[in-house]
Amino acid sequence: MAKTNPKVTARKKRAQRIRIKIQGTAERPRMRVFRSNRHISVQIIDDVRGMTLVACSTESKSFDASAFKGKCEQAKEIGRLVAEKAKAAGIEQVVFDRGGNLYHGRIRSLSEGAREAGLHF
Repeated sequence: MAKTNPKVTARKKRAQRIRIKIQGTAERPRMRVFRSNRHISVQIIDDVRGMTLVACSTESKSFDASAFKGKCEQAKEIGRLVAEKAKAAGIEQVVFDRGGNLYHGRIRSLSEGAREAGLHF
């Protein structure tokens, strides 16, 4: 039986605590962030209907990661892109779900990029 990484376990526990308090609605959907070592992805989710309204990732074919210097700059651009897609879908306000990650580095850059593009949370 393989051991589980205690850092991963702690992050998952934090994510569960956050999800108890955060609920996405049609008026204010939940903006969920997933961060891996290499990529970052964002989904805007309506929890009442249980569907993803907007999604964006550094892994998508339309995103050119080589145009940006580091991962923080990529995250900021992903934040801008998801905000533009959300505004096109008629979404102005969201609830930010950082997914158990600490609010610094790429998570902070992503949220700043989304706020600069006009998304409110």
